[in-house]
Amino acid sequence: MQSINEELTTLNGELEETLERQRATSNDLQNVLYSTNVATIFLDVDLNIRFFTPATRLLFNVRPIDIGRPLSDMTCLAVDETLLADAKKVLQALEPVEREIEARSGAWYLRRILPYRTQAGEIEGVVITFADITHRKEAADALSGARMEADAANAAKSRFLAAASHDLRQPLQTLVLLQELLAKVVEGDKAKKLVTRVEQTVSGMSGMLNALLDINKIEAGTVRAEMISFRIDAVLERLKAELGYQAEAQGIALHVVPCSLSVRSDPRLLEQMIRNLLANALKYTKKGRVLLGCRRHKGMLRIEVWDSGVGIPADKFQEIFEEYRQLDNAARNRSLGLGLGLSIVKQLGALLDHPVSVRSQLGKGSVFSIEVRQSLEQIFGVQALVHGNMASAVTVLIVEDDSEVRSVLEIGLNVEGYRVAGACDGPTALSMIEDGVLRPDLILSDYNLPNEMNGLQVAAKLQEKLGGPVPVIILTGDISTEALRDIAQQKCVHLNKPASLGQLTAVIRRLLVPKAIPGDVTPPAQTNGIAAAPVVFIVDDDNQVRDAIRSVLEDDGQIVEDYEDGEAFLAAYRPGREACLLIDANLPGISGIELLNFLKNAGHHLPAIMITGHSDVPMAVQAMKAGASDFVEKPIHASELLAGVARALEQSRDSSKLVAWREDAAHHIAGLTRRQHQIMDMVLAGHPSKNIAADLGISQRTVENHRASIMKKTGSRSLPALARLALAATWQGSE
Repeated sequence: MQSINEELTTLNGELEETLERQRATSNDLQNVLYSTNVATIFLDVDLNIRFFTPATRLLFNVRPIDIGRPLSDMTCLAVDETLLADAKKVLQALEPVEREIEARSGAWYLRRILPYRTQAGEIEGVVITFADITHRKEAADALSGARMEADAANAAKSRFLAAASHDLRQPLQTLVLLQELLAKVVEGDKAKKLVTRVEQTVSGMSGMLNALLDINKIEAGTVRAEMISFRIDAVLERLKAELGYQAEAQGIALHVVPCSLSVRSDPRLLEQMIRNLLANALKYTKKGRVLLGCRRHKGMLRIEVWDSGVGIPADKFQEIFEEYRQLDNAARNRSLGLGLGLSIVKQLGALLDHPVSVRSQLGKGSVFSIEVRQSLEQIFGVQALVHGNMASAVTVLIVEDDSEVRSVLEIGLNVEGYRVAGACDGPTALSMIEDGVLRPDLILSDYNLPNEMNGLQVAAKLQEKLGGPVPVIILTGDISTEALRDIAQQKCVHLNKPASLGQLTAVIRRLLVPKAIPGDVTPPAQTNGIAAAPVVFIVDDDNQVRDAIRSVLEDDGQIVEDYEDGEAFLAAYRPGREACLLIDANLPGISGIELLNFLKNAGHHLPAIMITGHSDVPMAVQAMKAGASDFVEKPIHASELLAGVARALEQSRDSSKLVAWREDAAHHIAGLTRRQHQIMDMVLAGHPSKNIAADLGISQRTVENHRASIMKKTGSRSLPALARLALAATWQGSE
C-alpha cells in the first residue's frame, strides 16, 4: 500500500504540474488575445459563443456571462446582415469568407470568418476576426475623390480647349489658305521671302494649338493612324525648312542628313513626333548644333535627334515624358511652351508602335531616337492619278458656315482644277441635291454647322439623297472629346483646322484614286504609232557590276536605266512600258526579294531576273515565288545574260511562250520517280544530304545518287536552275 501511495503521490504531483502548465498556457493565450486590438469571436458548431476578446465590444453588446449564448442573440453595432449566413457557409464549405463592413460609429472593418480546427484537425466551430481598416478606407475614398476631381478638371479643360480651339482655328484656317494662294501669284524674290516668312509665322501660331489638339485627341482615344509607305527624306526636308530659321536666329547649326529610305508609318503623326523632338532640342541647346539623321538598325530605321544642350539627369529620363513637365521651368514660363511635346512623342510612339528612347550626358547633350519599320511600299505616280481632265471632272461640295473659310476653300480648290459648290448649312446643301443643281463626287464639311445638323449628319443625309456612299472629309477646329469620338466612329477622313491646301488636295486624290484608276492606265509609250523599244532596268549597288552589265546590254542595242538601290528605282519607275528588271539579291535597304514582292502585290507584272553572288537555294525559291522569271549566279556570261533578258521579254510579251516554258518544265519534272520528287523538295527547302538521309532512313550516298539523277533528268546545271524549273512546273500544274 505504501508503494502504491508513493506512486499515486508522484502521479498527482506530475498531474498538478501538468495542470499548472496548462493553466499558464491558457492564461498566456488569453492574455495574448486580450492584449490584441483585433476583435475576435470563437463560435462552436451551433454558432454559440465560446470566447471573445475585449475589442469585440466595439462591435457587439457582449459580456462574459454571454458565453454559451447564440451569437444571434447579440446586438451587432455594425451593418452586417450576412454574418450568420457566412458563418454557416464556412462550416459547410470549410473555406474562409471575407467582407468589408461599416460600424454605426463610422469605422470600417475587414471581417474574416475561418474554420476553427483542433490540433487533431477536427472542426469545432468558426473564428471571426474584425480588423480595423478605417484609415485605409479613408485613404481610398480620398484617392477616389481626388480622381473624380481630376477627371472633372480634365473634362473642364477639354471643354475650354475645344471652345478656344474652334474660335481660333476659324480665322487661322482662312489665313493659311490665303497665304497659299498668295504664294502662287506673288513675284520677286523679296516678296516670296516675305510670303515664306508669313507661312512660318502661321505654322508657329498653329503649333501650340496642334499640341493641345494632339493631347486632347490621344486622351479621347480618337487618334487613328493611317499607315502608308513613304520616303523619309520628304519629312526631313520639310522639317529642315520649317525649323531652319529658328535655329539660325538662335545661332545654332541645324544639320539634317539626307536619307532616301522608305518607312511604313503615318506620315503626319511621325512628322509631329520628329518636329517635337527637334523643337525640344533647339529649346534646350544654347550653343553648338542640332543634328537630325537616320541609321539602319536590324531591319528598322532609327531616326535620331542629337543636340549639344544641357543634358538630362539619368533619373529624369521617364519624368521628361510626363504631361506639363519641364525640368527647367518651375515658374511655368509660357514662352517655353506647355511641356506637352515629349508627352505627345511618347504617346504617339505607343500608338504607331515606334519605340522612343533617350540617352544623355549632363552638360554634353542628348540623343532622342524613334525606331520605325522600313518598308517597300510607295505610291506610284500619285500626282498623276488626279490631274488635268480628271481634277476638272471632280465636283467637291463644301458645307461651311464661315463665309470667309468657305470662299477661300472654293478659290483654292478651283485653282487646283476642281469644280466646287458651296453651302452654308445642311438644308442648303440638301436643297441643291434635290433641285438637281449638282451631284458631288466628294463632300467637304465643317463639323459644327447651324440649323440642328452637324457635318456628319449632313453628310449622311446627302449620301442618302445621292443613293450611295460618297467620300467625306470633315474639316473642323472642334477638339472636344464628344466631337472627336463622334467623328472617329464614322467612315470619313478627319482633318483639323488649319489644314493646308496641299493637305486637302492630297486627301482628295487619295479618296478618289479607286475611281480614277480604270481610266488612268498608262499605255505603252509610242513613237509615230510604233510601240517604244523595251527598257532594261538594272538595280545593283556595285558600280562596276552595274556599268559592266549596262555596257553588254547597250552593245546589244538595248535601252538601259540603272539604279544603285531599290528606293531609287521605285522613285523613278512608272508602269506601262515594256521592260525587264535585272536586280541584285543583296541590296542595301530594300532587298531584291522585298522589291519583287512589292511589285507583285502592287499588280505590276514586270519580268525580272535576280542575280546573286551566292548560290542560295531558299533564296532562289523565294525569288521565283516573288515573281522572278529567272535566278542566275555571278559571274554571268554576256551570252547568258542577253539570252535571259530576251527570254523574259518574250515570255511577258507572248503568253503562249510562257505557257510553253511551263509545260516543258512540267514534262521534265514528271520524269522523276516518287523518291526523287521527295528528295528534290527537301533539297529545294534547303536541307543538306545528311539530314535528308536521316529523315528518309536511307544512306547519304543514296541521296547523292538521287540528286545527280535529278539534275541529269531535268537538265539543270545548278540548284537555282532546278528551283526555277520546279516552280514553273508547279505553276503549270496549278493552272
